[in-house]
Amino acid sequence: MSALIGRTRARAVETLSLDAAGTRNALSAALVAELAAALTDCGKDPDVRAVVLTHTGTTFCAGADLRDPPDPEALVGLLRRLVELPKPVVARITGHVRAGGLGLLGACDIAAAATGATFAFTEVRIGVAPAVISLPVFPRADPRALARYYLTGERFSPVEAVRTGLLTVTADDVDEALAPILDGLRRSSPEALAETKQLLTARVLETFDRDAAELTALSARLFASAQAREGMTAFLERRDAAWVV
Repeated sequence: MSALIGRTRARAVETLSLDAAGTRNALSAALVAELAAALTDCGKDPDVRAVVLTHTGTTFCAGADLRDPPDPEALVGLLRRLVELPKPVVARITGHVRAGGLGLLGACDIAAAATGATFAFTEVRIGVAPAVISLPVFPRADPRALARYYLTGERFSPVEAVRTGLLTVTADDVDEALAPILDGLRRSSPEALAETKQLLTARVLETFDRDAAELTALSARLFASAQAREGMTAFLERRDAAWVV
């Protein structure tokens, strides 16, 4: 089986690339497991100062793979691993981000996107809710903005994503924007980075501790519902769901 996560390293920064462009880097059970394992390796490796999470193809991540969705508990585990990793994780996005992909984005410490990227919480359009991904997103994003984009599934721009707290920076040249950030991480003490990240993520992890079980159960219930079956079937058949008016 071919690898779903590409790995390269330059000057103590490990780049993990979602490499399933044929499925728009959708979160399949296999991709979630492989990414979690790669993050574990990075966390244990003293030669890794920081991790960059990026992608191949035109989509960073399309959300859950509807043909092979991950177990909700496995997705919670992946998101928590990103938050708890004792190395900073930097998202590098040059394409589109949908649904569960925004959970990955929210779990990263720093996030940069090219100006051509687009974002959308599309769960409501297939009959489910952005349940599990809310664990890292809620503590970091503007609640009024989330109310709009959670409820409507609208696309929004990188500029709006920065305004709402989902992105750190957007630029025409995302690598140019990331250069001073990665330089700063390379100049920082590994122990100090780990302690500072722990300070920054404490509130996010409190949300995991408090809400993970409830949101995992909600996700499982909604994905098993009749409306979700109709919504996912309509999506795969490229038609409107029955409730569209």
